[in-house]
Amino acid sequence: MLKRIITYGTFDVLHFGHINLLKRARGLGDYLIVALSTDEFNKIKNKKSYYTYEQRKLLLESCRYVDLVIPENNWEQKIDDIQKYQADIFVMGDDWKGKFDFLKSYCEVIYLPRTPNISTTQIKEDFNL
Repeated sequence: MLKRIITYGTFDVLHFGHINLLKRARGLGDYLIVALSTDEFNKIKNKKSYYTYEQRKLLLESCRYVDLVIPENNWEQKIDDIQKYQADIFVMGDDWKGKFDFLKSYCEVIYLPRTPNISTTQIKEDFNL
């Protein structure tokens, strides 16, 4: 039986920390779904991406660990996405630990450790992006 994994994020300025997270998430099952924050949702979160949604989507679709990219339009869609895509496991970085435990009645929730010494924020600051 196919084991489906779902994760969420902005994935701006794709870096090896993102790839490590996607690889580990995909390693938990057979099919990885990435819900990618839209540009409109990023505005609500007071985030500005260097790349547009379509550019970030293309980057993620090019990653061999990712099977499907869907839009993340709001905070509330997670339960609907889990049910719609029949996700067995919800994965996030451990900096979100505990924040999504309410999803445990719908699927398994796993918080993966972040890759040390890499962050999109730091990259953007280093390159004045």
